[in-house]
Amino acid sequence: MGAELTGRGQLVLPDRQLPAIGKGAALEELLEELIAHADPETALPPERAIAEHFGLARMTVRAAIGALVAKGLVYRAHGQGTFVAEPRITQPAELTSFSEDMRARGLRPSSVLLMQERLPAQGDQARALQLAAGHDVVRIERIRFGDDEPVAHERAHLPAQRFPGLETLDLEQASLYDVLTERYGCAIAYSDQRIAAVRLTRAEAHLLGTAADEPALRIERWTYDTEDVPVEHVRSLYRGDRYQLHTRMYRGPAGSGTGATSPHA
Repeated sequence: MGAELTGRGQLVLPDRQLPAIGKGAALEELLEELIAHADPETALPPERAIAEHFGLARMTVRAAIGALVAKGLVYRAHGQGTFVAEPRITQPAELTSFSEDMRARGLRPSSVLLMQERLPAQGDQARALQLAAGHDVVRIERIRFGDDEPVAHERAHLPAQRFPGLETLDLEQASLYDVLTERYGCAIAYSDQRIAAVRLTRAEAHLLGTAADEPALRIERWTYDTEDVPVEHVRSLYRGDRYQLHTRMYRGPAGSGTGATSPHA
């Protein structure tokens, strides 16, 4: 079912009766169905109009829209109304590059290079990459885009001795993982990630083209080859309104305290 729009880009509510029981959940489901077929920035009708159309209490409508806000499907703009949000990009549990993530979702990946240089490894980078004292790393700092919209700020460090000349290559349009595989013969096998929910500072928000104090995902990743040798250490900051993670957890044997994730495309 396609969403019906007025000339102002507002959803038109269908002439449909909601069930006598569970009207709030039914309204949420109906709005979610309309939103799925609407363009970003399409306006929802005012709460009062929705309540009158379906014969609901304003509190019921407000709760249903609040649930959609929590899901990231719509957002409220103070004094303007409620609007359909940009769809979030889902990162699968399998190990893929940013470029692969974007292309899999029909988006064009690109980057703005902020820094690309060879420098001595500091303590935390040397430990992350298991490098001896005196070894160099290549630092690559980029803003990552999907269809020209900033999605992530990424800082990667790689062992310079293993990837000679990496600091001189054009990485604004190329996938780093493609370069590591095709130019250096690196077989990337797996990664460990640590993820935290944070709020953006003013400087971080400026880089990502959004407002300060907005939610974000801070992801730290250690990537290894098939010999269990670390090849990359990355710290990334993803916009919370444009990115989400999807994992599937399996329960291990009772009392084992272990679990696993499986790939999801």
